[in-house]
Amino acid sequence: MGNLIKRWWRGDDAATAVEFALIAFPFIYLLVGIVELSIMFAAMSTLDSATNDAARLIRTGQVQQTNGDPQQMFEELLCSKVSGFLPCANIKYEVITMSGFSDFASYPATFDENGDLDSAGFNPGSVDDVVLIRTAYRYPLLTPLLGAAFADGPNNTKLMITTVVLETEPYDVRKVVNEL
Repeated sequence: MGNLIKRWWRGDDAATAVEFALIAFPFIYLLVGIVELSIMFAAMSTLDSATNDAARLIRTGQVQQTNGDPQQMFEELLCSKVSGFLPCANIKYEVITMSGFSDFASYPATFDENGDLDSAGFNPGSVDDVVLIRTAYRYPLLTPLLGAAFADGPNNTKLMITTVVLETEPYDVRKVVNEL
């Protein structure tokens, strides 16, 4: 009986399976976390790029001079740039005309009770106006440990904000000539 116990105690049959079972869950969890973090950074980059592309329409006066709805034109371009990756319905934005670049601090982002951007409206300005364009999206984190490290809002979400401050170009020749 003593030899049987010694043999069983020293046996290494299935030792690899036991070792794998011990490290498999943390390893897979780490891989899922890395993938989710990568997707989150890609979402941030997508929001930045879409905001810059939509801001270009304001900078060049295309939004202001459209025959249609300027806000709809802005929103359509913003949504087309994030489509398939971020749900456009969850992206909040505001476009504010300021009196100058030094006024930036006078327009902090404000949030409602749900933690969403409380938009100050849509005012793309006119020729040579300084305009602040801010977009925000609450990215839902799926991995609990990433949520504990990165979540800053309700329901395990991470707030992503992109802000662009620009001066519109002199796109309206008549107005520029009249000012001279």
